[in-house]
Amino acid sequence: MNTYTETMPNELLRLQHMYNGQKAVPTFSAAEMRRRQDGLRAILAEHRLDAAILTSYHNVNYYADFMYCSFGRRFALVVTDKAATTVTPGIDAGQPWRRSFGENITYTDWRRDNFFHALQTLLPGAKRVGIEFDHVNLDLHRLLQEAFPAVTLVDVGQPTMWQRTVKSTEEIALIREGARTADLGGEAVRAAIREGVGEHEVALAGTQAMVRHIAKTFPHAELMDTWVWFQSGINTDGAHNPVTSRQVQKGDILSLNCFPMIAGYYTALERTLFLDHASEAHLRIWGVNCEVHRRGLEILRPGRRCGDIAAELNEIYRSHGLLGYRSFGYGHSFGVLSHYYGREAGVELREDVETVLRPGMVVSMEPMLSIPEGQPGAGGYREHDILVLTEDGAENITGFPFGPEHNIVRR
Repeated sequence: MNTYTETMPNELLRLQHMYNGQKAVPTFSAAEMRRRQDGLRAILAEHRLDAAILTSYHNVNYYADFMYCSFGRRFALVVTDKAATTVTPGIDAGQPWRRSFGENITYTDWRRDNFFHALQTLLPGAKRVGIEFDHVNLDLHRLLQEAFPAVTLVDVGQPTMWQRTVKSTEEIALIREGARTADLGGEAVRAAIREGVGEHEVALAGTQAMVRHIAKTFPHAELMDTWVWFQSGINTDGAHNPVTSRQVQKGDILSLNCFPMIAGYYTALERTLFLDHASEAHLRIWGVNCEVHRRGLEILRPGRRCGDIAAELNEIYRSHGLLGYRSFGYGHSFGVLSHYYGREAGVELREDVETVLRPGMVVSMEPMLSIPEGQPGAGGYREHDILVLTEDGAENITGFPFGPEHNIVRR
């Protein structure tokens, strides 16, 4: 197929169907995508909604298998009881249609309000429409109200989040492959660590290994967003500190962080390492963090409440006088997730989260301590594994070893 539904060019054209080329090989089966969209339609029926206008990266990707790049333009997925249509800007041409499960309509730049015109075209007569309150900002909310003055806008951000927290068999298979890719990236990072080598060079080795593996394993996938954060010395104090050109020195504490992205599904491997040797103070603190990590892996099971897991692990840190150096929660849900979009906030291993874990959830265990510069054992310590919750336990799908026995790198 290679047709536009309107004769081109036409400088007054507001909307187009840009069916350019053939549909791409999808990430998931048609049955899997129908399952997701039918789940959304069940949410619409429960809340007596005529449709949903989804605008977030994570929900557009989850329900349409299309990861957009906004670049200052608006995107949406409009779902009714009969259809699902991505709404995308003309600058992306036929790529959104090729990647979307469902229909696509393209809006041009000829008029400022063409995005909203597309939504109006897809939703004539709608009275109640779901939007994502956790993603729609005040400006977009105002513009939606102006475009649909007779429509009541209802939040579907929370119910869609809960649908995403329990993964299907196909999702778990993809996440499992992502974890394997992260392990390969970790091995490439470890092999690149040398005295005098810049953090950026070590990070590049891991990124290249993972991208090449994804390209080989998923030949029809778009290659985007896979990256490595490799930190050394004082740069390890934060979990999300960017890569720098700092050169690694013997005795440095190191943080390996590999993040492969496959079709919007993020996975992670995070490990503490040292080059050549570690001081006694560093070994003591590292050992405590590994103790917490091992216990977390044991108790991360279906039926456990997120807050109870955090409280139990807190006691280990407290017994060693280190609880005040814990910098964030102990883990979170995995799925459609990235550093710039999406997180299933209902599944966070924090004291204030009441969620009870269920089979089919995929959750990390990732304790971290951050000891300030100038104190014995200064630096950031972080271990990270991914677990798939089963009916009666959990499967750890991370294979890269952790702890001083494995991760003091000697050259």
